[in-house]
Amino acid sequence: MKLTATTIRSLKLPARKTDHIFWDDDCPGFGVRLRAGGSVNYVFQYAIGKKQRRMALGAISAVPIGNARKTAEGLHARVKLGQDPAGEKAIAKIRSAETFGAVAERFLAYQQTRLRPRTYPEVERHLIRHSRFLHGMQLSKIERRDIATVIGVVAKETSSTTGNRVRTSLSTFFTWAIGEGLIEANPVTHTNKADEYPRSRKLSPEELRLIWTHAGNDHYGAIVRLLMLCGARANEIAGLRHSEVRGDTIVLPPERVKQKKSKREQREHEIPLTAAARQVIEAQPPRTNPDGTPRDLIFGAGDGPFSGWSKSKEKLDQRIAEAIGKPLAPWVIHDLRRAFSTHCNEHSLALPHVIEACLGHISGFRAGVAGTYNLAKYRSEKRACLERWADQLLAWAEGRKPNVVTLRQA
Repeated sequence: MKLTATTIRSLKLPARKTDHIFWDDDCPGFGVRLRAGGSVNYVFQYAIGKKQRRMALGAISAVPIGNARKTAEGLHARVKLGQDPAGEKAIAKIRSAETFGAVAERFLAYQQTRLRPRTYPEVERHLIRHSRFLHGMQLSKIERRDIATVIGVVAKETSSTTGNRVRTSLSTFFTWAIGEGLIEANPVTHTNKADEYPRSRKLSPEELRLIWTHAGNDHYGAIVRLLMLCGARANEIAGLRHSEVRGDTIVLPPERVKQKKSKREQREHEIPLTAAARQVIEAQPPRTNPDGTPRDLIFGAGDGPFSGWSKSKEKLDQRIAEAIGKPLAPWVIHDLRRAFSTHCNEHSLALPHVIEACLGHISGFRAGVAGTYNLAKYRSEKRACLERWADQLLAWAEGRKPNVVTLRQA
């Protein structure tokens, strides 16, 4: 029969049938499907080889028959050209679910088994926090301009160096996606990479006093004070564990230390704890994991280390600005580590190689072949250096003269 608005209204299920399709005489594959439950819908059916494909075109109550017929005619034309509309629709549905956010979770699960513990959080931060603009986008639809937008925003909000690191993580992610057959090209290719220059920001004693005074009493404030006292890297303290605090020393395993060495050559890094540093750590209350078990990680919440860097620093900067009536000159957390090295050297708190050892660097006369044979850990020298530095830092914070006499160099 020819399906029209009038004939459709008169259609009834044949006797003893609960489901039946009435086919249109003019448009091959176009029909109306009736079910015992009362639903009446347009359908289009066609064959691909020996298999039958059927597509729903909508309820007759919602779609005018003229529109449904036009859709069916278009689908029939595509089938005649050798296409598979239903198969293409199914593939499109699958791919629509392959958003950046969904695929990034798969990638991170893969990377978590491969990357060093100190590297993984950085990649996770790049893809989850810095690239949140991309999360809802279909992976195959992301273009170079989208990547450039993300990198540009990150560079503006943080630094060009961080923008470059996000660019690298995105490129690695899309290269992996190509290998998984999810996309055909890497949209990061040919995006601009910013020039990088070594930072030379030197925090003055007064700036260090302000940061110490207004750091706060939360996780972030404790981390900032430990970074100031120990000269450690931010991720080393943010991911600090109770099991790594052994008496009056932090002992970081090789996988938690940044070392440009083969895995066989990597070493632990020991950080002597001064009285002030121990006080900060001991002030942290016992915390539990989501399942109620004791938490080995000292800072942060959930399953991972502390991660609220940006918002916490904004609040710290705001407190300092309110206290002095103007913002502190731009600075980043890593400047605290540079301040430790700079002031320890300027005030002759230890010999240069001891200061480098405090930082966990293998440099100077311990670099290269010498580093292979000189395995001295300078434990007593490092402790003396950190004690002198703690006294100097607290003297600035408290507005008094330091008690420890600096080292006299010949």
